[in-house]
Amino acid sequence: MSHNVIASIYEARVIGWAKALPAPLKVVVENEAYQPADGETYLRVFTLPADTASSTLGGDHRLYTGVFQVSIVTPSGTYRGAAGALADQIAALFPLYERNTKGSLAVLTMTPASQGPGISADTTYTVPVSFQYRSDTN
Repeated sequence: MSHNVIASIYEARVIGWAKALPAPLKVVVENEAYQPADGETYLRVFTLPADTASSTLGGDHRLYTGVFQVSIVTPSGTYRGAAGALADQIAALFPLYERNTKGSLAVLTMTPASQGPGISADTTYTVPVSFQYRSDTN
């Protein structure tokens, strides 16, 4: 299914970027078990697919849309400095209307990557960064 291919495109982009940072970050993908070290900053990535549509009477077209999200998980009590700086870098990693391909599938970044509200927990502070994507196939 193409949502899986789309997820792999965006996950690979984040993983490559996170490994190349001066202080590399762990990227946790969907359904991956991970126990972070105390005080560790890491990223969680999610693909939130919408319903698949078809715009032709012959049924040969598929429209895949959804949201890709990177959650920046930092230790609580450290304000939002590190998370905010990472959010800006992640937003720059996914320019508006950028086309990414894998095999015959092309996916477009349809909205600017934007930071959502921080989520405070007992030991973590999480900042989500997300954007909408779209892919049309025949």
